[in-house]
Amino acid sequence: MRKPSVAILHYTCPPIVGGVEQLVAVHAGLLADRGYPTRVVAGKGEPFRADVAVWLIEGLYSKDPGLLAINRELEEGVVGSRFEVAVDRLEEELMAALAGVECCVVHNAFTLHFNLPLTAALHRLAQRMGGPRFVAWCHDISWRNELYLPIMRDRYPWKLLKEPLDRVSYVVVSESRRRELCELMGLGTDLVRVVPAGVSPAAQMKLEPETVELVDRLGLLQAELLMLAPVRITRRKNLEMSIRIVGGMRDLDVDSRLLVTGPPGPHNVRAGDYVEELRALRGRLALEEQVVFLFEQLDRGRSAYPVSDRMMWDLYSLADLLLFSSSQEGFGIPVVEAGLFRLPVFCSDIPPFREIGLDAVHYFDLDDEPMAVAMRIKRWMEEDMSYRLRRRVLAHYSWDSLFAQRIEPLILGAER
Repeated sequence: MRKPSVAILHYTCPPIVGGVEQLVAVHAGLLADRGYPTRVVAGKGEPFRADVAVWLIEGLYSKDPGLLAINRELEEGVVGSRFEVAVDRLEEELMAALAGVECCVVHNAFTLHFNLPLTAALHRLAQRMGGPRFVAWCHDISWRNELYLPIMRDRYPWKLLKEPLDRVSYVVVSESRRRELCELMGLGTDLVRVVPAGVSPAAQMKLEPETVELVDRLGLLQAELLMLAPVRITRRKNLEMSIRIVGGMRDLDVDSRLLVTGPPGPHNVRAGDYVEELRALRGRLALEEQVVFLFEQLDRGRSAYPVSDRMMWDLYSLADLLLFSSSQEGFGIPVVEAGLFRLPVFCSDIPPFREIGLDAVHYFDLDDEPMAVAMRIKRWMEEDMSYRLRRRVLAHYSWDSLFAQRIEPLILGAER
């Protein structure tokens, strides 16, 4: 399907530092990465991606000397010839900058008073047939801000900031902003969409490229629960119990994943037999997608141990809990590492783990029923606020999910 061309318009763009400027960069990147012809139109800034054109118009900049002179007149209530000349000039320059654009996303200028000539020019363009469809992304609303109300006047051009336009789609960043905008403009809530700001787990956790590829390929962050078993595959790790616990989670309607990071043990010639037993158990329980042996997924040609230290730390950051069901250990390094990463631990109740974890981890007996352990894990999921917030963020506030669920439908819906 052909992707419509998109422009993102704001007073400034990167490398200028600011919350909206950061969003401009993120939105432009999301669009360009998915094949949308994308340009940024701003008053000040520089190209920040090779595949995103930047078109600069001095009059868009909120600190442009000409605009500052106009704003001084506006503070006195004067809307003179200087204002109208600026509106005419901006209309002409914007027509050139938006030539061929099908959807123009405008941050703040439809509802914020910092550049009223720009607001007036955008109102003209939005009502002109044959131009782009506009999206008004409203982070701030001058007519609902106590700091700005004293300088608002109930006439042109200030009134433009509260006048809805038929050919403009309105977007706000929160439900509270939606209520404010709907009350101000007399719009139904169905005519104002909410698209919050988001996060990029890969970027903010500084994940290694191979980790990102693995997470995307296996859909790890889409699962409700990601459990980590950072162990080699040997009998004393008692991985059959961990696999049965995963089966219990499935029977409790929890979509979980268990990542076993290590390869088969290197010294026991019968290690391959144990791997086959675990594979058979995984197959009998129909858990091929839920239980992942990373040595099967990664390129073992790189080294004897397919997970680098850096990738291992990535997995500790991404996981929701450590599942460690060993029947015997001399120590228990994963419990120590999990503590460093604030990763909750569910482990077998054996002396080395007690020595490390004391009362700060969740223990289960080796003869406990796997379903009983699964039920304890599910109860923890329901009660632990950090887990619940993390999963809410991943489900509703990651940029990938926001783009798929809210931004792309908006862009496609805005195409004429």
